[in-house]
Amino acid sequence: MATTLGPVRPAALPRDKQGGPAPGGIPSRLVSLDAYRGFIMLLLISHGFGFSSLSAYPAFAWLSRQVDHVAWEGIVFWDLIQPAFMFMVGVAMPLAFARRLAEGDSPRKVFGHVVWRALMLILLSNVLSNFNSSKPPVFQLINVLCQIAFAYVLCAAVMQLNIRIQVAAAAVILAAHWALFAIFPGPEGAFSREGNIGQVLDKAILGYNYSGYYVTINFLSSAVTMLFGAWTGQFLMMAKPHAEKAKALAVAAALCFAAGYALQPFNPMVKRIWTASFTFASAGWVLAMLLAFYWTIEMKGYRRWAFPAIVLGMNSIFIYSFSQVLSGWLRRGIGVFTDGFSFLGPAGAIPHNLLALAAMWYLCYWLYQRKLFLKI
Repeated sequence: MATTLGPVRPAALPRDKQGGPAPGGIPSRLVSLDAYRGFIMLLLISHGFGFSSLSAYPAFAWLSRQVDHVAWEGIVFWDLIQPAFMFMVGVAMPLAFARRLAEGDSPRKVFGHVVWRALMLILLSNVLSNFNSSKPPVFQLINVLCQIAFAYVLCAAVMQLNIRIQVAAAAVILAAHWALFAIFPGPEGAFSREGNIGQVLDKAILGYNYSGYYVTINFLSSAVTMLFGAWTGQFLMMAKPHAEKAKALAVAAALCFAAGYALQPFNPMVKRIWTASFTFASAGWVLAMLLAFYWTIEMKGYRRWAFPAIVLGMNSIFIYSFSQVLSGWLRRGIGVFTDGFSFLGPAGAIPHNLLALAAMWYLCYWLYQRKLFLKI
């Protein structure tokens, strides 16, 4: 998916030393963005690397907590994966749109393509979410691909506006999301875990509520996360020195942290309903991680280590689909020969998961060598 999840091969575009527009006016692609995207995919398919098993060891219990979502309020590392995923979708959008416009597509045709891709994502999401079920198919709109689809269309629409109006639109979206919960509170208040406005709407539209207290209207505020990514992508496409770009990323991260934690007393930080405070705080962490990749790869020139991540990022749709449908089969198959490394006790889950992850990576590498990339 060139516009969303599937990156352009790093060697496909010429690069200049600053990471800005290459000769000919086509924005060059930064290796750090491809590596970061691949890193996110690695996390998505990793099943926490088996680190949840470390809860059995008091000295490492802190690490096990980082690979599972918080029950409601708060934020840990695992809560940052979807924001990072959606942010990177946004980063890719300006480059993809610029290329399509340069090839002669009208803005209307580009937006029509956005809508078509969004519909394909919703379809794929529901195929994957129901594939291994023994029950009749259930239509859902909360899977990460569905949330990306809705946010993608909304973000693309906002991007047609003047930048100042885009910023105002982002503020209005977050305020409207907050207002919905405040005006229609649940039994425990505006941000009630049960009976909030998101659950009321899902019950009315879908006839049921999702497990885990997630709600469909998360796409409103997560679209702002994607919009943050689009603005970042536009900025990184500019012909500016790396040091200036890195400084801007650091300042943006600090501002997002400040906004997120300043809002927290009034707007609790809840990933499961993607509150405004979570939107800003998670964006701060995502930008900080991007800065680390940018500094290491673009500024210091350390690139070879990023190749494994780039291989995953090149086939993100394929590996995500594979992990959703066949990762359980793969882990069971490996377990036949390793017995899940049971001689290591609970920690045996770690090498077992790493072997499965290595097998999935090699499958992507096999496709990479043959230049086979699944896109929508």
